[in-house]
Amino acid sequence: MMENKKKAVVLLSGGLDSATCLAIAKAEGFEVYALSFDYQQRHSSELAAAKALARSIGVAAHQILSVNLRQWGGSALTSDEIDVPENREVDGASVPVTYVPARNLIFLSLASAYAEVIGARTIYIGVNNVDYSGYPDCRPAFIRAFSEAARLGTCACDENWAFDIRTPLQSLSKAEIIRKGTELGVDYSLSVSCYQADDAGRACGVCDSCTLRKAGFAAAGVKDPTAYKN
Repeated sequence: MMENKKKAVVLLSGGLDSATCLAIAKAEGFEVYALSFDYQQRHSSELAAAKALARSIGVAAHQILSVNLRQWGGSALTSDEIDVPENREVDGASVPVTYVPARNLIFLSLASAYAEVIGARTIYIGVNNVDYSGYPDCRPAFIRAFSEAARLGTCACDENWAFDIRTPLQSLSKAEIIRKGTELGVDYSLSVSCYQADDAGRACGVCDSCTLRKAGFAAAGVKDPTAYKN
C-alpha cells in the first residue's frame, strides 16, 4: 500500500453534481483521484465530459472502470427497451425508471477498494436529496450504512480507522450547487447531465435530469451553458 497522504477518491460521472464535488474536494486541499464508470449507460458521452472536467479542474489521476450493468438492464439508462421519461414534473415521490439498481452501492464499493489501495481515507460522492429524482441510493441513511459496511469489509476494521464518505451536496438545492461550483470556477459547459445526450454531448432538454438542471441555472441566476439538441 502506498504511503498515506491527504488523498481523496472522487466519483466523477461527468455531470453537474459530480463536477462540483470534484471542485470542492480540490478546494478542501485533497490530492484528488477521480473515478468514473463505463457501465454501458445510455448517455455514454458523459465519460468524455468526465475526462474534460478532470483535465479542467485538475486531478492526480483519473480512472475509468468498466462495469457492464447493461447485461441485466432494469433501468432506462441501461436498457433500450425502457424509455427515458420526458416532460414530466419531477417530485421525487416515487422511484423513476432512470434509477439504476444498486448503482451507487456498486460504485462506492469499487471506490472503497481503490481508496484502500492508494491509501486514501476520504471518498466524495455527489448525492443529493433535495433536488433529485427519487433515487434510494442518494439518501443519507444509505450513505451512513455504507460507510459502516466499508469499514467492516476492509482493513479499516483491523487497523482501527474508517472511510470518510463525504456528501457535500446532500442538502443543497440545484441552484446552490451551481452557485457553489461557479464560485470554485467549474466550467459547466464541459459537463453532461442529460440521460439521453447524443454522442456530441448535446442534451435533450426534456428528461428529468435536464429539467432539474435548467431549473437550477434559472434559480441560481447563472447563464445555462448547456448545449441542447434543439
